[in-house]
Amino acid sequence: MFNFTKRRFQSLSEQQQHKKCAELIRFLYEQKDGETKKKLLEFYSAWQTWMGLLLPPIHNVESLIDRFHHHLKLGKLSLKEWNLLPRISTGDRERALEEPGPISIYLDGIRSAFNVGSIVRTVEALSLGTLYFSKETPFIDHAQVQKTSMGADQWVRCIQNVPLNELRKPVVALETSSSAIPIYDFIFPESFSLVVGNEEYGCSELTLKQVDFLVEIPLCGKKNSLNVANAFALAAGEIRRQKNLKAYHAKYQANIQPSC
Repeated sequence: MFNFTKRRFQSLSEQQQHKKCAELIRFLYEQKDGETKKKLLEFYSAWQTWMGLLLPPIHNVESLIDRFHHHLKLGKLSLKEWNLLPRISTGDRERALEEPGPISIYLDGIRSAFNVGSIVRTVEALSLGTLYFSKETPFIDHAQVQKTSMGADQWVRCIQNVPLNELRKPVVALETSSSAIPIYDFIFPESFSLVVGNEEYGCSELTLKQVDFLVEIPLCGKKNSLNVANAFALAAGEIRRQKNLKAYHAKYQANIQPSC
């Protein structure tokens, strides 16, 4: 199947050569036998030499996947023709590992439907809580929100037109400010509201008047801010980390038996 002579392999077009390389890598990935893997890598190494390619060696699964997609691209093969490598993506779970917590996430005037969709996906993936949309923010019936959320819009509770003053207290705003608390120094309570503001202007003046705490992501470069969806993902990750840590300590304390 892959035991080409140099003459026969070089008789193939460049596109066909890359297609054969993709086939070999896919087959290599599925193998468990060490000797078979070794032989396939020898074939592949020879093909690279015959093609005049100077590519770094394949040393782990990630480099194998990258090389697979490299040959797909140069072989002009779409993923409609070639499924992703097996075991790389296991698909969504049938059930969430944890139900959403008592956290309200308020989107204050975010303009980009793509940013909103990304935030929806992050909220669902980390099982954080309920999303509240200001009237200026694209809702989940927006096609781009649905596309970017990758189906997560079906699983996150999303509500429109609820004023911030009706949401959970305290209200914590993710904002760049000299008076903000670094997010890694802030202890998030069990129940609260997190506000994320507009891509350009941040949180509105009206919103800031209702905020109990300002938190920010410490930055070390020249840029003073991050994309709002990226900033939210970092904040969400820290919230999830703290929630997991609290759960671990609670479980640990419950397992401690009193000494006699």
